[in-house]
Amino acid sequence: MSQSDPDRLVARLMGSPHCVALGFSLVAVEPGAVHLAAPWREDLVGDPDTQVIAGGVITSLLDHACGMAVTSLSPERGGGPTLDLRIDYMRPAAPRTGVTAAARCYKVTRSIAFLRAVAWDVDEADPVATAQGAFVLPDPTT
Repeated sequence: MSQSDPDRLVARLMGSPHCVALGFSLVAVEPGAVHLAAPWREDLVGDPDTQVIAGGVITSLLDHACGMAVTSLSPERGGGPTLDLRIDYMRPAAPRTGVTAAARCYKVTRSIAFLRAVAWDVDEADPVATAQGAFVLPDPTT
């Protein structure tokens, strides 16, 4: 991937209104793999009594990281919609703590990319959630 490709990827995907509204930030990108972070913010809390980031924010973070990982394979081709995304929640995130997600493509066919992702708060070895998904790869001839 040339130096301009990550810049285009970041501008294209990190600039989406959804990503901006949730405050996602790019931690790392390489072909087929992305690390994203979601900050802890009071407006992203699911339960004010626990001060834990909402599960929907974690779902969005995992989905967005997977989509970016697909697009990072070939920014010119881009990524397509989520076909399937299974998320297993293992525990709530720590109170008043942001969450990081890492997504990686493990199999790519002509039309579908398969990914695995993990989200954690303090310790990557103690995940908050994991995901497995399938995403459309747009036809490069259209």
